[in-house]
Amino acid sequence: QVQLVESGGGLVQPGGSLRLSCAASGRIFAIYAMGWYRQAPGKQRELVASIASGGSTNFADSVKGRFTISRDNAKNTVYLQMNSLKPEDTAVYYCNRAPIPVGSWGQGTQVTVSS
Repeated sequence: QVQLVESGGGLVQPGGSLRLSCAASGRIFAIYAMGWYRQAPGKQRELVASIASGGSTNFADSVKGRFTISRDNAKNTVYLQMNSLKPEDTAVYYCNRAPIPVGSWGQGTQVTVSS
């Protein structure tokens, strides 16, 4: 079973930046599209960014132009670079396969955008 470990969250002021990392176990990581999801208090989990095995990317309209997603298949790691952060980006961020998540979720990493 694939294990996912997210890290890199924290408290940041509006306009700031964070870089999230997701380390995945499993030798077949490279063949799957991966995504970053987030869940804000009282809201459903949503997919905000995804990257295909070949590197093509997609973003939710709410983060387009501010977030970038990348992957290092040799390290089984997916990254989310978040710039120009807004208070509405506050959420727990998770990674999983995309667009359909599978298996167990990791613990996530909390991102709080506040002055």
